[in-house]
Amino acid sequence: MLPPAEVETSLRAAGYYLIAGVDEVGRGSLAGPVVAAAVILSPTCVIDGVNDSKTLSARRREQLDLAIRVEAIAVGFGVVQEETIDALNILQATMLAMRRAIEALNPPPDFVLIDGDQSPNCSNPHRLIPSGDRLCFPISAASILAKVARDRIMHAYDLALPQYGFRRHKGYGTPEHLSAIARVGVSPIHRKSFRGVREYV
Repeated sequence: MLPPAEVETSLRAAGYYLIAGVDEVGRGSLAGPVVAAAVILSPTCVIDGVNDSKTLSARRREQLDLAIRVEAIAVGFGVVQEETIDALNILQATMLAMRRAIEALNPPPDFVLIDGDQSPNCSNPHRLIPSGDRLCFPISAASILAKVARDRIMHAYDLALPQYGFRRHKGYGTPEHLSAIARVGVSPIHRKSFRGVREYV
C-alpha cells in the first residue's frame, strides 16, 4: 500500500483530478454539533504549516483557514446537531456529517480521502487513511476548516450560555465543564445520551 504522501500522485495518474480531503471535529464533546469539512485543492497547491488541527494554535488555525479557503477549488461542511447525535449515536452522526460535507462540494470530487478507519458510505470512490489528519495534506486542510468552523459555533453558544465556559473548552468534558453541568444543570445544546450529561437530565 502506498504511503499517504504518494496517494494523490497515484490517484491523479489513474485519472482522478478533483481529490477531496475529509475530516471531522467534535466527536468527543459533551455539547454542540459534530462538524465535518471537505476540501478540494489543486495538485500544485502548497500552504506552509498545514497539519493536524490539534497541533496548531487557535491563531494559526485561523490564518490557515483563510489561506485554505483562498486556494480551495471547493469547500463543503456537514453539521449534525446534538438532537440527531442523541438519536443516532455519535458514530452514525459523524458519518452523516462527513457525507453532508462531501455532498456540499461543488464541483463534486472524483475521489475522496477520509480520515479514520470507518467509511461514511458515501457514493464517491474513496479511501480511508487512519491518522490522515497528520499524514495527508488535503485531510489536514479539512481538519483545520472543521476545527475553525466548530470553534466559531461554540464561541456563539458561549455568548448565549456563558455559565458553561464553552469558549474555553468547546464543550469537551473538562473539569470546568463537568462542574458547570453539576452546578447549573443541562443546557439545550448538551448531548443528553453522553456520560457526564445524562446523569443530570
